[in-house]
Amino acid sequence: MQVRLINGSTEREGRVEVLYKGEWGTVCDDDFDILDANVICRMLGFPGAVSAEINGRFGAGNSSQTVLLDDLWCSGKEASVASCSFRGWGSHDCTHSEDAGVVCKEKPPGNSSVLTSL
Repeated sequence: MQVRLINGSTEREGRVEVLYKGEWGTVCDDDFDILDANVICRMLGFPGAVSAEINGRFGAGNSSQTVLLDDLWCSGKEASVASCSFRGWGSHDCTHSEDAGVVCKEKPPGNSSVLTSL
């Protein structure tokens, strides 16, 4: 499963879109929280999420798009949102004004290791 972030000001934030059966769709913000955002950010190669955004903070999806995930519930440990609980692909009671977004944590710098002493 693929995810992407749209309409953010950086690569680590934006409206969440998921690819299902060749179609990009959105995620409804019903029950959307930091645990769900953590899974999405890790899918994108980030270490986790700073915040879970609701009420279409990063704009509404295209009117031709389907809301693909609603009532998403992740424990936060899943490798993919496809492994989380949700209403069913394309089953929703949302409009695009409720599209969910995320702000992901910054990726750590290259392969450098940082040692700190207390």
